[in-house]
Amino acid sequence: MRSLADRPEEVPAVFAERFNSGDAVALAEVYEDSAVLVPQPGTPVAGPDLRAANGRLQELGVLISVRPRHVYRSGDVALLIVDWVIDGTGREGQAVPVEGTATDIARQGSDGRWRYVIDNPFGTGAQPGSPSPAPMNRA
Repeated sequence: MRSLADRPEEVPAVFAERFNSGDAVALAEVYEDSAVLVPQPGTPVAGPDLRAANGRLQELGVLISVRPRHVYRSGDVALLIVDWVIDGTGREGQAVPVEGTATDIARQGSDGRWRYVIDNPFGTGAQPGSPSPAPMNRA
């Protein structure tokens, strides 16, 4: 299994490899201790709830594929925009089509490795009950 990311653009691939391994402990290492995961828009979780949310997806037994779209870095912080797909047949024989475009924040630790601080897999989706944003006026 690959080590943690040396560069922010590597974080999604490290996440996918560890997710696909089924090893919940290895997956948890991709996150800072105080990281936040948003498994549903408007519902952030941390700590044991973060690990449980990822565990529920891992238990389906369907692989994730990721495709980083943009990585914007400023010092030891980076914004990652990542398209991802979990699509296949789960262990119970059920179809599992889940996909999104994540808006994630990663930070470089004192060990030089990059980890998620905020993992927002449905980052471009509207929060339930939120109005649609007004278009930007560019004059």
